[in-house]
Amino acid sequence: MSFRSVHSCIGSLGSDLSLLADGVLLVDREMSKSGALDLATGVGGKIKKEDVQSAVEQYEKYHVCFGGGEETRKANYSDMVNKYYDLATSFYEFGWGESFHFAPRWKGESLRESIKRHEHFLALQLGLKPGMKVLDVGCGIGGPLREIARFSSTSITGLNNNEYQISRGRELNRVAGLSESCNFVKADFMKMPFPDNSFDGIYAIEATCHAPDAVGCYKEIYRVLKPGQRFAVYEWCMTDHFDPDNESHQKIKAEIELGNGLPDIRTTKQCLDALKLAGFEVISEKDFAVDSPVSWYLPLDTSQFSITSFRLTSFGRFITRTMVKTLEFVGIAPAGSNRVSSFLEKAAEGLVEGGRKEIFTPMYFLLVRKPLSES
Repeated sequence: MSFRSVHSCIGSLGSDLSLLADGVLLVDREMSKSGALDLATGVGGKIKKEDVQSAVEQYEKYHVCFGGGEETRKANYSDMVNKYYDLATSFYEFGWGESFHFAPRWKGESLRESIKRHEHFLALQLGLKPGMKVLDVGCGIGGPLREIARFSSTSITGLNNNEYQISRGRELNRVAGLSESCNFVKADFMKMPFPDNSFDGIYAIEATCHAPDAVGCYKEIYRVLKPGQRFAVYEWCMTDHFDPDNESHQKIKAEIELGNGLPDIRTTKQCLDALKLAGFEVISEKDFAVDSPVSWYLPLDTSQFSITSFRLTSFGRFITRTMVKTLEFVGIAPAGSNRVSSFLEKAAEGLVEGGRKEIFTPMYFLLVRKPLSES
């Protein structure tokens, strides 16, 4: 088969993945809009294609599974997290959609519906109103930002330190007609380029888990939030069921860190204490994973099958894995793409096991307020 024929077949596979077995299995088009070639050409983000494989190797070396240590990850968190999102973003968008986070889910509710509801809940807890100026800390490609902006009629700034994700976010904002009300700023959330008391509300969705120091990150959020206003966050945490002396628990934690670009995973208590140390008043806190009618990790559980989240199922992952290998073999995807796919699958396994054992949660919710007076 000629290269042109291979290219044509792969392109057809990507564009037709939403229709399988004569229309029996349909993928929810709202969940994922990119095809196989978008996935392949997006791997590596702003990293030069010929440097992707070495970037994968450097990223892996930060983690326990490859001999790395927590202090090294914390000292090099900016490089590690940037490499992670350059390498992983196209896989996220291909399989998950524009909002890279989990959500508690009702029976009969689709994954996409639960994600929207999870985002709307934040807007309601913050009391967002038209005209407010809001900050999304660690905004990804802006899926939640766009949803919350439409829901609340607010102006939202997305803070992100990854250039590739910002470029994707700006394009998606343009397509959604939100370029005037929503914008992105490239910066480290440990050193925000905003004046004190700049925002009427701030939220973070499964993003501040990348911070090397929770107190330092929360202090920056505290600084740029106006007095009397609220900060809402969904945190990735180890729960009270986590035993640091249990080898199985440690293995699961290491897999999640490797597959998600994390320097460490804090406990729920550590996050709660860090917010208090940063100066916030705690309004409420709750682990939404505890009583979710449908397990949050269900989309990643290969023992389950979902029509609306087909690309996340065991067979869907097999197709994606085969595509990536083929695209890498013929030179369309950069060398190292399959290794990225592999460590993301390993992360999924860790997340599912962490959820089953109830030692990990991606949705520890905290709502806090900056006091009117700092006395």
